[in-house]
Formats: sequence, C-alpha cells, structure tokens
Amino acid sequence: MEVELRNLVIGCAVAALVALSARSEARPTALKMLQSPTAVAAKTQFGVASWYGAQWQGLETASGQPFNMDAMTCAHRHLPLGTKVKVTNLLNAHSVILKVTDRGPYVYSRVLDVSMLAAKRLGFMQAGLTPVRIQVVSYPDRTLLSQADTKPLATPAR
Repeated sequence: MEVELRNLVIGCAVAALVALSARSEARPTALKMLQSPTAVAAKTQFGVASWYGAQWQGLETASGQPFNMDAMTCAHRHLPLGTKVKVTNLLNAHSVILKVTDRGPYVYSRVLDVSMLAAKRLGFMQAGLTPVRIQVVSYPDRTLLSQADTKPLATPAR
C-alpha cells in the first residue's frame, strides 16, 4: 500500500510539473506560408479548404477576372494573384494544380477556397471542407502582377 501511495504521489508530482512547465515556442502544426515570391524555403501550408461555386459565378474576382466555378482556380489571403499551387486533399491524396485568382477565404479557420470543379477533382464537394496541403508551384512574373495585389483586402459577404 505504501509503495502504491508513493508511486501515486510521484506520478501526480510529475504530471503537475509537466502541466506547469513553460510552453514551447515552437511553431504551431500549421506551417505559415511565406509571402515573398523571392523566398524559396518553406513554401508549404497545411489547413482546411472549402469551395465556392454558383452563387459567385461571373462575379469579379480580386484579379479582375470573372469567377468561373468550372475553372481550376482558388482564393488565398496572401499569395500573389497568379501564383500556381498544388493542393492535396489529405484524406484521399487527390491533388490538383490551381491558380490563385481571388482573395479569401473569409472564415478564419480556413486557408483556401477552391472552385467547384477543383472541389470535385479533390473529392470533397459533398463534404464541403477537407484538410489540405498547399505547395507553391510557381509565382507569377513580377512585371505581370496586377494592381489587385496591392489593393487592401475587403471582406465580401461569403
């Protein structure tokens, strides 16, 4: 009995020390996407993607082009417009290459909005959301960056 009590006290003390110890300053599990086109290091981001379709069909995107739900495009908060990204659905390993043509998503917990066609090809249209890996494939030519890249982000009613 005495040994069991001693082990219980030691176990509780260790648990308390672990719980009260300083938190690590390590990065959170979601990697931050580098925003500079000149950076070549970490160009990968993890998070949750959603999709948008018919409700925004034909409306102007941040790039100035009309939204086309049947195009392989996406919306990202920070990547330069025209950037090409490889998006992988982490639940089924389906991947597609998308072009950033819009800003969003405007739901804080999400990192990417993809077109309806992209959601179909990634296999999450029915679910609406899926965990993804986003990898930068290429940045646009700096001379081709539009003024839309320098406009402040407005929050549309999405």
